[in-house]
Amino acid sequence: MQIRARELRVIGPKGENFGVVTLEEALKNARDLDLDLIEISPNATPPVAKIADFGKYQYEENKKQKQAKSKSHSVEVKTVQVKLGTGDHDLNLKARKTSEWLGEGNRVKIDLFLPGRAKYLDEKFLKERLERMLKLVTVEYKVADPAKKSPKGMTTILEKA
Repeated sequence: MQIRARELRVIGPKGENFGVVTLEEALKNARDLDLDLIEISPNATPPVAKIADFGKYQYEENKKQKQAKSKSHSVEVKTVQVKLGTGDHDLNLKARKTSEWLGEGNRVKIDLFLPGRAKYLDEKFLKERLERMLKLVTVEYKVADPAKKSPKGMTTILEKA
């Protein structure tokens, strides 16, 4: 890509500031140092260019992007399915897994699965069953999406507080 601006703010290879110079002068300086003229910030006024080795510049940029990518943590939505008749021991296991996932920073979707006619049970009763599971979660959490009817039954989403 070619540099189109007539004037550039030029930065030298060691970070020194050459100030605002014409494109021809900047290219001459780069040639004198046997380096490339790289436009860093084309939207600035005037655009910013740096005199550096292009291959080395690309390497450094890729390194920065990889480092930023490795530090970012993507939040997953994990799902736990509970049924009306799920026993206390199983609820404890599912609550422990939910706590673990919340601790890792993931969101957890809790589905109260309702087969057949159970979908038409009293909503207050169904929310109570979900609350039974939520009381067992040991990590502090907040409800990102309150309990509401879903095609499979009832769903709520939790995230770390």
